[in-house]
Amino acid sequence: MSSSKSDPNYGIITDEDIELQRLLIGVDEVNRGREFHSQVSDDAIRNYALSIGDDNPLYCDALYGQKTSWSSQIAPQIMTAIINTPLLGKRIDKELRKKTAGVFKGCQTFVSGGTWHWYRPIKPGDRLYSFEGEESMEVKDSEFGGRSVHIVHRYVKFNQRAEVVGVYRMLRILSDRKAAREKGKYKDIELGNYSPEEIVKFDEAYLQEKPRGATQRLWSEVNEGDEVSQILKGPLTMTDIILCHCAGYGLSPYRMLATSRVAAKDRARMPTMYFPDARGAMDTAARVHWDSEAAKRVGNPEAYDWGLLREFWLYHAVSDWMGDDAFVVSMQDEIRRFNYLGDSQTISGSVIKKYRDAGLNLVDLEMKAINQRGEETATATATISLPNSAGAAGQLPEVPAELHAKAAQFMQAHQALWSSSNG
Repeated sequence: MSSSKSDPNYGIITDEDIELQRLLIGVDEVNRGREFHSQVSDDAIRNYALSIGDDNPLYCDALYGQKTSWSSQIAPQIMTAIINTPLLGKRIDKELRKKTAGVFKGCQTFVSGGTWHWYRPIKPGDRLYSFEGEESMEVKDSEFGGRSVHIVHRYVKFNQRAEVVGVYRMLRILSDRKAAREKGKYKDIELGNYSPEEIVKFDEAYLQEKPRGATQRLWSEVNEGDEVSQILKGPLTMTDIILCHCAGYGLSPYRMLATSRVAAKDRARMPTMYFPDARGAMDTAARVHWDSEAAKRVGNPEAYDWGLLREFWLYHAVSDWMGDDAFVVSMQDEIRRFNYLGDSQTISGSVIKKYRDAGLNLVDLEMKAINQRGEETATATATISLPNSAGAAGQLPEVPAELHAKAAQFMQAHQALWSSSNG
């Protein structure tokens, strides 16, 4: 097993690592991570929305939300990704954890998209918990870095009432660090540069955008082939990356954004997540997202965004189109190319299906993000529950019985342990 930088297999995908990883498939455990938000407030929702460029009053104005069909301000459903309270309860077997602790040590990891299914809205005062586990693994040959491993990790999120709010299946791709660096596939990419006149056009386009808001989009009025109004994102700046962290992303499970004594403790716990900067100071490996020299060390010509940031952006485009009374049932996305500092994205889409299922009035959207080079950098399909009568809200999907039962069991165990430890 790759375990240290002195090991010749450090940063290399080995057969031994692959076999050890298989032992984790299908094993659920409590998620003890504390995300940036553990309990949701109206301010947290507002700050998250504004940090991804979404000024919809449903998310940003508590008084506005009270007048909607939800009777409350609600969060963009994809905010579920950055909310978590430590869940008390059983973790995986200690021997299994010890055996698999060094799997794929030093390999390059990219989040390449994922799939969300949502069941309930998030409102101020909600606290989210989750259980998690590896769901599947596939070994592939990668253009970027030789052999790669595609792993789907499932998070089941539920609130303080043990109601399942959402399920996230995150796809992460691991590749050989050395192969990725030496191959240099992206070294000749022409990075974004803009004239003052082009920047003026960006702002003119931004000022034309607006969410559908209180103007209901009724299912009966939607047709297959309808276009989704496009939105812009970019040119990507370091401020965009910083605001993604201000929104709450990047804290758990690795806490890659730490400083001073906290960072020292993290380095002692996971030293491979840090490497020296140009002045010799140890800094987080996550700085590939804002430090161009660090990005070049892993084979990229420039710093680049987090994959989840484009998931946030794709959701923003869907939310703008659907109106305040709709509910996103699911969204599946793929991150296909890097989004470098200076890159701009145009996000657009269309209605590809209209149907009824399980008592819900549904439409499927197909979305895509295209950069200034004409490259498709991300895609998504989203299923929306729309109202079909004035003043109503889109109906909520039924929670699968197996997930409902598991969430209830985990919450019961959590409450029992909490009570016993607090007298």
